Amino acid sequence: MKKRNTILLLGVAAIAILIIAQIIIIRGIWKQNHEMLDLRYRLLSQEAVSTIRRQRSIDVYDTVRFILDNYSQKVSKELPGIKDEKLLEEKKKEIMEYFTMVLNKEQDLSDYLSAYFERMGVDKEFNHRIEIVHLEIIGVDTFPVYQNEFFTRRRPTDQRGPGQGAVTGISPALPEPVDTRTSNILVERRGLEDNYYFLFFEYYIDFTDKRMMVLRASFASLAMSIFSLLVVVILFRITYRNLMEERRLSNLKTDFINNMTHELKTPLATITVAGKTLEMQMIRTDEAKVLETAKMIGKQSVHLNQLINMILEISMWERTEYQLDKKKVNIEDLMNDIVSSFKVGPGNNASLSQKYSFNGIEADIDLIYFTTMINNLLSNAVKYSDKDPVINVEGIISDNKICISVADNGIGISRADQKHIFDKFYRASSGNIHKYKGLGLGLYYVRKIAEAHGGDVSVNSKPGKGSIFTVTLPY
Repeated sequence: MKKRNTILLLGVAAIAILIIAQIIIIRGIWKQNHEMLDLRYRLLSQEAVSTIRRQRSIDVYDTVRFILDNYSQKVSKELPGIKDEKLLEEKKKEIMEYFTMVLNKEQDLSDYLSAYFERMGVDKEFNHRIEIVHLEIIGVDTFPVYQNEFFTRRRPTDQRGPGQGAVTGISPALPEPVDTRTSNILVERRGLEDNYYFLFFEYYIDFTDKRMMVLRASFASLAMSIFSLLVVVILFRITYRNLMEERRLSNLKTDFINNMTHELKTPLATITVAGKTLEMQMIRTDEAKVLETAKMIGKQSVHLNQLINMILEISMWERTEYQLDKKKVNIEDLMNDIVSSFKVGPGNNASLSQKYSFNGIEADIDLIYFTTMINNLLSNAVKYSDKDPVINVEGIISDNKICISVADNGIGISRADQKHIFDKFYRASSGNIHKYKGLGLGLYYVRKIAEAHGGDVSVNSKPGKGSIFTVTLPY
């Protein structure tokens, strides 16, 4: 058991390590595809923006400029008159919201980007977002409305350029701001300046199904990883199961050899002792003693012959070389004969009752093997009882099948042993010690005979509560 647990733990540990390694690899692939997707769309966006800028006749912010300048002219007159700090902050917030709304609603860059993506054969569906990083209202005095922390660390170069005064660049020596929302792709930073305002903002695009896009790109790697893990788990399970089955069969083989040796030695030892007894002068002159010893030798010889025949017959069943000699018989009469014979033989000390509802039907069965099958069940009911045996034999017809059950008040069978009791050489044990004699072939023989007749055998049992074996045969 300890070795079995060690093998299982090592196998599970190895699979767990493999799963962790695969997860790390998949995460790396996912991150790489995520970054590649960002890079691809960033480059395409920058190409689109460059194309627009080369076309001097196109300004995607024309409408924005006009609306914002008119609005700024009005608020530039209102701001000097606001002395209360709280009212001033509320006004600045109102200005920011208005500027953000106009920028997002009236710009035409999104339409140009969507058309450009479509021409390039990539996904054209995205959401845009514009964030203001610096805003001033210009009147008689300049009123700072908002300034992002990143903007304060920049050293704008030529912020107020020629013409409309658009911001033309940012010092490359300064770090770029990091956007923590990983689904957002920075397209451009842009400055706008008119008569009554100065504005600097950042334009982002966001793919709502970006996870699905990355998943499609990573699908092949993900599928291969999952497939390889499944193959490893399945192979481990098959290997482990085969290993445990080999160990179980090896243990059964060892138990069978030990049990067979013990079973064969018993009649042989009796015959040997009886033979030496007959050599004694005083025994040879006593005719009654000679007859008694001869009967003992005969009885043990029959027992020895039965053991050998059982092993040989099992071998024939395994090679499927034996054919049943079926005859049509009345099943109720046959059961009465078998149980009556058992009562005067091995079951003479058992309380045995019968109840049949066969309605006089006849079935095609092999008399010898059918009798052996029922006798094996009756013998086990007596053998595996630690008190006075009580056996109930019942027979009914159900769904065009003959159902014969043998119930006892014996020691019962555990659920774990019930899975194997019909296996060849298997014997239920307690603490690896077999309390009852046998070769582990009786129930195996019962199952083989039932199957040869086209039927089956099942068991219902609880430890300490007895067992019920049910043979089902067609007719």
